[in-house]
Amino acid sequence: AERGGRRAELHKMAAAGAEAAAEEEKRLPEGDPESGGDSDDEGDSDSSGDGEDEEKENEAEIQRLEEQLSINAFDYNCHLDLIKLLRQEGELVKLRRARQKMSELFPLTEEIWLDWLKDEIKMASEISEREKVYELFERAVKDYICPEIWLEYAQYSIGGIGQEGGIEKVRSIFERALTAVGLHVTKGTALWEAYREFENAILETAQPAPGSIPSPEQQQVLCSQLEKIHTLFRRQLGIPLLDMEASYAEYEEWSEEPIPETTIKNYKKALQQLEKCKPYEEALLGAETPKLAEYQAYIDFEMKAGDPARIQLIYERALAENCLVPDLWARYNQYLDRQLKVKELVLSAHDRAVRNCPWTVGLWIRYLLAMERHRVEHSIISEMFEKALNAGFIQATDYVEIWQAYLDYLRRRVDFTQDSSKELEELRSAFARAVEYLKQEVEERFSESGDPSCTIMQNWARVEARLCNNMQKARELWDNIMTKGNAKYANMWLEYYNLERAHGDTQHCRKALHRAVQCTSDYPEHVCEVLLTLERIEGTLEDWDAAVQKTENRLARVNEQRAKAAEKEAALAKQEEERAEQRKQARAEKKASKKAKKTRIGDKRKADADDEGEWGQEEELPSKRHRGEGDGVLPEEDMEVETGLFGRSEKPDGPAIPKEKASTSRKDVPKVFHDSSKDKVTVFVSNLSYTMAEPEAKLRELFGSCGEVVEIRAVFNNKGTFRGYCYVQFREEEAARQALALDRTAVEGRPMFVSPCVDKNKNPDFKVFRYSTTLEKHKLFISGLPFSCTKEELEEVCKAHGNVKDIRLVTNRAGKPKGLAYVEYENEAQASQAVLKMDGLTVKDHVIKVMISNPPLRKLPDRPEPGRASLSLAPRQIYGARGKGRTQLSMMPRALQRQSNPVAKAENGMVQNSPATSSDPPAEPKKMSNADFAKMLLKK
Repeated sequence: AERGGRRAELHKMAAAGAEAAAEEEKRLPEGDPESGGDSDDEGDSDSSGDGEDEEKENEAEIQRLEEQLSINAFDYNCHLDLIKLLRQEGELVKLRRARQKMSELFPLTEEIWLDWLKDEIKMASEISEREKVYELFERAVKDYICPEIWLEYAQYSIGGIGQEGGIEKVRSIFERALTAVGLHVTKGTALWEAYREFENAILETAQPAPGSIPSPEQQQVLCSQLEKIHTLFRRQLGIPLLDMEASYAEYEEWSEEPIPETTIKNYKKALQQLEKCKPYEEALLGAETPKLAEYQAYIDFEMKAGDPARIQLIYERALAENCLVPDLWARYNQYLDRQLKVKELVLSAHDRAVRNCPWTVGLWIRYLLAMERHRVEHSIISEMFEKALNAGFIQATDYVEIWQAYLDYLRRRVDFTQDSSKELEELRSAFARAVEYLKQEVEERFSESGDPSCTIMQNWARVEARLCNNMQKARELWDNIMTKGNAKYANMWLEYYNLERAHGDTQHCRKALHRAVQCTSDYPEHVCEVLLTLERIEGTLEDWDAAVQKTENRLARVNEQRAKAAEKEAALAKQEEERAEQRKQARAEKKASKKAKKTRIGDKRKADADDEGEWGQEEELPSKRHRGEGDGVLPEEDMEVETGLFGRSEKPDGPAIPKEKASTSRKDVPKVFHDSSKDKVTVFVSNLSYTMAEPEAKLRELFGSCGEVVEIRAVFNNKGTFRGYCYVQFREEEAARQALALDRTAVEGRPMFVSPCVDKNKNPDFKVFRYSTTLEKHKLFISGLPFSCTKEELEEVCKAHGNVKDIRLVTNRAGKPKGLAYVEYENEAQASQAVLKMDGLTVKDHVIKVMISNPPLRKLPDRPEPGRASLSLAPRQIYGARGKGRTQLSMMPRALQRQSNPVAKAENGMVQNSPATSSDPPAEPKKMSNADFAKMLLKK
């Protein structure tokens, strides 16, 4: 039915010829405000009043959008909103201008082009107006390869076949369309059928009148036209397209002659190829936008097949749906540069790449190289470079890269066999401009030039020295480099020395090295060695003596400075340790005073009972427990005891224990240690509220959705107070993995932390951090937000600049906001636009700062040196459930106390960790029995 309708339509258009174009109806674009119909006076006044209000609002919005575009012409969404409003208001002149401006900055999507073309087609009746529509079609087909636009172009051209050369022009457009999208597996068939229907319509108009005998000329025209249709069928049947079987059946029905064997063979081969393509097409059909992974798999398949036309087409299809993915453009352009090497095709693809992703410096650099490779005029390349500078890169280093690429191009244009030339002067001028641009423009925007090592000036100096034989200018440049804070780096001096060594003289080499010895602070030994090597080979005795004296003096000062710095660092470390010890002692005294105050409260009998318990505990004091002993994963210093199955303090079969005796009886209940063999089915839950009532029941209800909960071990202190963390054990490992998704869930006003259950003693480096710590160009970091700002309020502000995928408000452990947030956009373009618009914005009387997310490197804790005792490895005395009592005094005379750790001797012979300077705490004395005391006294 569709083919019959299309055939009839095309036949009518071909028969009508030029009259079809002249009779096209003039209409305003869709949304033209025309009113009609009868209504009462009151209804007319109400509707006109509403219309006037809406019209005023639209005019104000149009003016606002135009002002915004005058400030930032690269606001893509602003362009779309303006075009939509102008189309709705029927402002044809402004609408054309707005579309024109947007098309100059960005490639337009298929939908935008089709709307524009349809509006212009409705208004075109004169030949001159039709020519403008043709020009618009030519621009549209260059942005993206779109089968719908090509089909619209071909069908529109049929309306002009009544003009001179009209039929040939239609055929030319159809042939170009088939070259561009005729291989499209799912949409190519429509173009082939439209082309055939056009030729069939021409064939019917060439048929002689019924009953008449065609002349030889007519017979030749008929045969030629029939051959054209045969050729189209045969060409189509040799290409893998959906619904090939129907096209083959149609050819069999249409042809009066048997189908040639060659055509049948090509048709079967195309069917086999179609079967190979179908899985990829089905994957694209079922995938969600942007389908990048599916397209990449399809591209890899076509790359293995090696057909350039099909590779180009699948790249174009992928880019039509992923036009803002710089890596995809880069791979496509690399393929065109290395394989096809067709100038028009290559340069067009590079131009579209930088128009879609102007913030990506790599695409601009490849474009400049491609233009140079295809010998584009110098003025055009320079103009493209100026566009790149205005593209709005998001890093200072991007400007250094684009300048370096342009300077490389200018250097390759220079003929250095001539002493002076226009190209050489242009190169020097560009070097000077680059240095000034980085100093002024880039440093003002990013607070850094992006070129701290002055690589551009270094390259300039190398060009002057090696290619222009102008060492004087090279020395001036290097002197400028050193004054920019690079004189303290040995590698910078050695670069200059190598340049002098290759193109200068020994005197300047010696002078440079003497300055280097004086100024270098990072690796002065290396510079001193190079100076001595120079004098050993080329210097006199006086030169050697001067070099030795200078290097010895410099190294002596360096060693003295390093020793002072080490002493200062050690003193600061010692002060910090002393302050830490003072804080620790103050806490211990405060704790002891509180315990003494509690002991005085109550009757004497209870005090006596407490004292008896303390002295009784002394005899059963557990032995020291070193790190790594036991299966528990709780840190020893926390001293939490998991009593009973769920942390309860009552025995299974014993009588109920009075509440006031709970803490005393807790030490009699056997401890339940953590079973590390069940870590895979267990999660560690922390940051819970200490006041949570019945934490087992609360958490069992919360984690029940993840899977069957076997056990919840809540941790309590000696007084029976919940410590805010627990272990949740599941039946299945998959349930534990699902439970990790509940991390940061709000529980009683605090974010609950859920992490894998890992023994930190066995895995000291284990750290759970959910978020990326590298540069994310599609994500923003916002600071300075008011604490009252909600996620919904922030989303309302951010979504005006692009599609927001996720927003994360940063909170502390108590769930209170910190005024920070991360906002993730769909792509880099939207994120960069949001930075430009939102940075410095006022939100609830707070001025916010917005930047691309690039967190600083997370500092890892310092590891102890091999052979040096670590504080964390020092054994600690473990006391009873009530801690160390006031009366637990050491009964050993101080004169008999021995150090448990012998004094260590370093490799260089210096004694470390002496009693006066050791930073390690004194080891606990070894417990001794009465027999040990007796032996010791007898020895004395």
